[in-house]
Amino acid sequence: MTANSSSLRSRSMELLMLYQRDRSVKLRNQLVQLNMGLVRKIAHRISHQCVEPYEDLEQIGYLGLINAIERFKPDQGCAFSSFAVPYIRGEILHFLRDRGSAVKVPRRWQDLQKEGQRIRMQLTRELGHAPNDQKIAENLGISLTEWLEVSVAIKNRLPLSLDATVQQTDSNITLGETLPDPKYFINQHLEEDRQQVQRAMSQLEDKLRTAVEFVYYSGLSRKEVAERIGVSPMTVTRRIHRGLEQMVTFLQVQPVPSDN
Repeated sequence: MTANSSSLRSRSMELLMLYQRDRSVKLRNQLVQLNMGLVRKIAHRISHQCVEPYEDLEQIGYLGLINAIERFKPDQGCAFSSFAVPYIRGEILHFLRDRGSAVKVPRRWQDLQKEGQRIRMQLTRELGHAPNDQKIAENLGISLTEWLEVSVAIKNRLPLSLDATVQQTDSNITLGETLPDPKYFINQHLEEDRQQVQRAMSQLEDKLRTAVEFVYYSGLSRKEVAERIGVSPMTVTRRIHRGLEQMVTFLQVQPVPSDN
């Protein structure tokens, strides 16, 4: 572990502990910024397995990251990055299923899945019971994380049961537990937060506000927005970036309400 990554994890844990006591938008945004690299890494990997644009997967991944931030408890004894990965991946896979996107499974993963099934059968005969995922991963010579990703990718090609196990630790985690309730964020965000965002949105010029609303409120891709308003996807991206930067500035200068 590099000194930089160690410092990043230390700062992230410090903010997570503070967030347990003070669930402010400012702290949550800082945590999102600190863990943006994790979302980008997962979105980049999944983008090579489907037809959806990387940018759209990245934005959906941030919803999973926020969900993980809301649910993480610093005293549960695991790294936040390990805790957040299933939520980020789950949110993106949920998005892909809703859009009916076909997931392309790399040839190497298909071969690993076949070999894994062969090893599972062999170990079951030798041990007298089915081996866990850790044992299969060891026999394949790959990490447990990669084996779990292979399994989820293969299963994602077929209709999935929400009871399907996607991770095995001391207690199993099912796919249903990794998929956030679509209404979760609406229910969790305070009315105060929504009003602040709406005030920031209202201060944007029309073309910036339109681009932000189409992507973040209507769920359209940048290409779809570009076709709808008659500009290039790159122009849409620039408008979104400018709009978000201005909104952040507006939100930062707003006074924080007192509890008194």
